[in-house]
Amino acid sequence: MNKSELIDAAAASTGLSKNDVTKTLDSILSSISDAVQQGDRVSLTGFGTFERRERAARTGRNPQTGEELQVAASKAPAFKPAKAFKDAVNG
Repeated sequence: MNKSELIDAAAASTGLSKNDVTKTLDSILSSISDAVQQGDRVSLTGFGTFERRERAARTGRNPQTGEELQVAASKAPAFKPAKAFKDAVNG
């Protein structure tokens, strides 16, 4: 399911217009993204938690040449699903 299909499904189940659902979804995703960028955790009970994780600097390897190279430290978004979500997926 892509974003457009998600919007269609939400519009059908709520009775809202696709335009209203699109604005709402975009606002929610933007709010989650902004919070994670600032280092905050976003917890949605029964669904999961979005957070920012730190990746340490490390030595990597070029797969074509085998040459070692330094990979800089970075920050990465992460999602940890809630137990209820995992249980629903696993049936």
